[in-house]
Amino acid sequence: MATKRHHFELAKGINGLDKIVLRESRGRSAEVYLYGSHVTSWKNENGEELLHLSSKAIFKPPKPIRGGIPLCFPQFSNFGTLESHGFARNRIWEIDASPPPLPSNSCSNAFVDLILRPTEDDLKIWPHNFEFRLRVALGTEGELTLTSRIRNTNSDGKPFTFTFAYHTYFSVSDISEVRVEGLETLDYLDNLKNRERFTEQGDAITFESETDKIYLSTPTKIAILDHEKKRTFVIRKDGLADAVVWNPWDKKSKTISDLGDEDYKHMLCVEAAAIERPITLKPGEEWKGRLELSAVPSSYSSGQLDPKKVLE
Repeated sequence: MATKRHHFELAKGINGLDKIVLRESRGRSAEVYLYGSHVTSWKNENGEELLHLSSKAIFKPPKPIRGGIPLCFPQFSNFGTLESHGFARNRIWEIDASPPPLPSNSCSNAFVDLILRPTEDDLKIWPHNFEFRLRVALGTEGELTLTSRIRNTNSDGKPFTFTFAYHTYFSVSDISEVRVEGLETLDYLDNLKNRERFTEQGDAITFESETDKIYLSTPTKIAILDHEKKRTFVIRKDGLADAVVWNPWDKKSKTISDLGDEDYKHMLCVEAAAIERPITLKPGEEWKGRLELSAVPSSYSSGQLDPKKVLE
């Protein structure tokens, strides 16, 4: 039974977990599980799924959900002493009934505000009081926007430091036909080579083997070109200097229990992140990190997208 609020519906998802459904007038939609404040679906007006959810995703706490847009906080990967990617993605969040105002340049009516505060157990493993507010909004053009606001609410005067990522899994037709534009000539840390630093060569990133790189000081706009679907994902980001590009390829996929062996062919993670320079907040200070995703038809000429149209 779905309960309708003014901007969204509250419904039961897989294994009875609560989820939020956002709908836009032309049939576009998004779904967010309260578990992890985890966006698991983003569909266009034709009902096509734009995010990749693992064929073996496990919707059973405390296991995080594989696919969609996991939130990595207060730690990305193993950059610290916590469990990989931190704990925000495997906590039950609450609907935030009275969030502080969020200035917005989109006229979206379909949005939900969620909030996470630490439990006593969380404070034992990461002894900092915080409020993590997330707004998920579906815009009138079908764009999906996630705005995170993280505030230090420590009463002991102590600052805290964190790393962060929106670990977005995009759905692609064929990973070997996909290219990423906007990261050319940038420095990156290669996670497959002990995070050694390299400089990206070539004009666009393509995929023919396992890839796990953290691009540094990246532009606010990145494009993923899906040649077969003639679709381009445009990633716009604020407050997130880094971009992680990940595809596990065949061998690594077989070692990931909640990822189907063939899933890697139809997914690509491009993750807006703050990793190289962790964020430090003093008590009362707030950090904001915004991600906007849109899917637009590609216009090809001689097999090349006109990058000016997408990246300007």
